[in-house]
Amino acid sequence: MRTIRIAMAQINPTVGDIAGNMRLIRSWIKEARKAKADLVAFPELAITGYPPEDLLLKPRFVADNRRALDEIAKDCKGLVAVIGYVGQGAGGGGKLQPPGVVAAGQHELTNAAAIVAERRILASYNKWLLPNYGVFDESRYFHPGRKVPLVTLCGVTIAVNICEDIWFPDGPIRLQAAAEAEVIVNINASPFHIGKSRMREQMLATRARENGVVLTYTNTVGGQDELVFDGNSVILDQTGEVIARGKAFDEDLIIADLTVDAVTRNRMAQGRKKRFTVAMAEAVERVAVATANASVKRPRVVPQLEAPLGELDEVYHALVVGVRDYVQKNGFKKVVIGLSGGVDSALTAVIAVDALGPKNVMGIFMPSPYTSSESGEDVADLTRRLTIDYRTIPITPTFQAYRDALAEEFTGKPVDTTEENLQARIRGNILMAFSNKFGHLVLTTGNKSEMSVGYATLYGDMAGGFAVIKDVPKTMVYDLSRIRNAGGPTPVIPKRILDRAPTAELRPNQKDEDSLPPYTVLDPILKAYVEEDRSLEEIVAMGCDRATVAKVMAMVDRSEYKRRQAPIGIKITLRAFGKDRRMPITNGYRNV
Repeated sequence: MRTIRIAMAQINPTVGDIAGNMRLIRSWIKEARKAKADLVAFPELAITGYPPEDLLLKPRFVADNRRALDEIAKDCKGLVAVIGYVGQGAGGGGKLQPPGVVAAGQHELTNAAAIVAERRILASYNKWLLPNYGVFDESRYFHPGRKVPLVTLCGVTIAVNICEDIWFPDGPIRLQAAAEAEVIVNINASPFHIGKSRMREQMLATRARENGVVLTYTNTVGGQDELVFDGNSVILDQTGEVIARGKAFDEDLIIADLTVDAVTRNRMAQGRKKRFTVAMAEAVERVAVATANASVKRPRVVPQLEAPLGELDEVYHALVVGVRDYVQKNGFKKVVIGLSGGVDSALTAVIAVDALGPKNVMGIFMPSPYTSSESGEDVADLTRRLTIDYRTIPITPTFQAYRDALAEEFTGKPVDTTEENLQARIRGNILMAFSNKFGHLVLTTGNKSEMSVGYATLYGDMAGGFAVIKDVPKTMVYDLSRIRNAGGPTPVIPKRILDRAPTAELRPNQKDEDSLPPYTVLDPILKAYVEEDRSLEEIVAMGCDRATVAKVMAMVDRSEYKRRQAPIGIKITLRAFGKDRRMPITNGYRNV
C-alpha cells in the first residue's frame, strides 16, 4: 500500500512582510515535522503575500523574497515543502537564478512554487494560467510557465500547480495526469466572495474525477486591503469526494494520510491512461525524493472535516477578518465609528467589536436638530450591549455657525441637500479630528446600496479610512444583523434599530424612501446592473418598473466620481466597486 502523509499549512501572511512571512512559514514547517508529514504545502506567493502588486517592480523586493526562500530551505530536512514565491529567470520553469540575478536577455518574473527538500530547492513550478480579470492583474507582472516538475515521494508521483491552473480542464492538470501524477498539490490565494467556497469545491470535484487524481487544495487565509481569503482548504479523492476540509477564515494545519493505489487501479480499470506525446515529455521534469518519514511507523491520521459555513455566516466572518487584519496589519490599535442609531452603524460597530474587542472600539453620537430622541436612546442601548466607550457631541451649534456664515451668500435660495450635507461633513470632521488626535482609524458605515446610487455625502459620511460594509447591500445588512443577534446569548443590536424605517435624519421626518425605491426593490436592480451588467430592457424583463430602473441606472452612473473618492472596503460580492468594476468618470455611454 502506497501512502503519503500530506500537510496543508493554511496561513495568514502579510503582503510585503517577507521577514515575518518567513518566520510564519518556518514555524508551520516545524509543526508539520512534528506531525511526521512527508510533504507540507503553503499557499500561493506565501513568502511575499498576495497580491504584492507593484512591489513586484522593485528588484530588491524580488531578491529579498528569493533570499527568504533560501533561508526557509535550510529548515526542510526530512520532509518536502511546496512554497509559493516570486520566481525570476528560468523562463517557463526549471533552474532557478541566484537571488537578484536576471537571466541574460530577459527579466521575467513568475508566480512560482518551489519544491524544497533536504535543505535545497529541487525544482520550481511556474504558474501557467495567469488571471487578468476582476481583482486579478497577474499578466501585468508575471510570465506564464511551460514546464511540469513531477516528484516521486514515498513511491507516489506528485505534481504541483497554482490556483488558476486548476480552474480549466485543459490546464496543466491534464498533462500532469497524463504523465501519471497521482496526487496534485494545488496552492492558492483565492479570495472570498459569496458562493465561492461551494463553487470551488464543485470545480475541484470535477477536476479530480475527470483526471482520476487525488487533489489537495491549500488556500491562504486572512485580510489584505479589500480582499479576504477564506481558507477552506480541502483534499478530494479520485472520485471527487471531499475527504478533508480545513477551517474557514482561520489559520490551520490540515493533515491527511493519502493512499493512492486506488488511483492506479481506477485508471487501469477505466482505460484512463492518457496518450503521452513527445511534446508532453519535453515539458516534464522528474525528481525523486527520499524523506526520513518514509520508513517510519506512525498511526494513521483521521483527517479533519470541518462543516461548511452557511452563506450569511461566511459573509459575517469575512467582514470580521477583513476589519481585524486591515486594522492590525496597518498598525492601528483602535477604531472610531460615528453612531447614528441606524442599522448600518450598528452592524459596523458589532463587526468591529467582534474583530478587535470592545476596548478597541469607540463610538461617537453626533445629534443634530433633526435627530430623534429614539436615535439617542438606541445608540446608548447599543453601546451598553457592546460595552464600548462612546461620546455624545452635538453638532447643532456648529451647524448653526455654518448657516450663519453662509446666510448672506445663500439669500433667496431654498433649503436643500446643501444643508443636509453640511451636517454630514461636520460629523466627518469630528470623526477625523478624533482620528488625528488619538490615532484611531475611522470606520465608515455606508452600504453598497447607498454607494451605488450616491446616497452618501462626499467628505461627510464617506470620510474615513476603511469602509466595512461598502460591498454589503442594504437588505443583507438587515440579514447579517439578525443572524448576529441570533448567534449570541443575547441580541447585540436593539430590536428597534432593526424595526425602524431607514432614515438619514438630515431634515424633518426624513426617510430613505423619500429619495430611493424600497431597498427590496432597489437591491435586485443594483445586482443586475452593477454585478451582472444587464441592460435596462433585461432588468425590466425581470419584472421591474421601467421608470424606476432607468432612474436607478442614471444614479449609479452619475455617482462614479463619488465612489472613486471613497475609502476601500471589504469585497464580499462577485463584483465590488473598485478593481472589479472600473468605469470612466467622464462617460457619455448609457446602458439602455
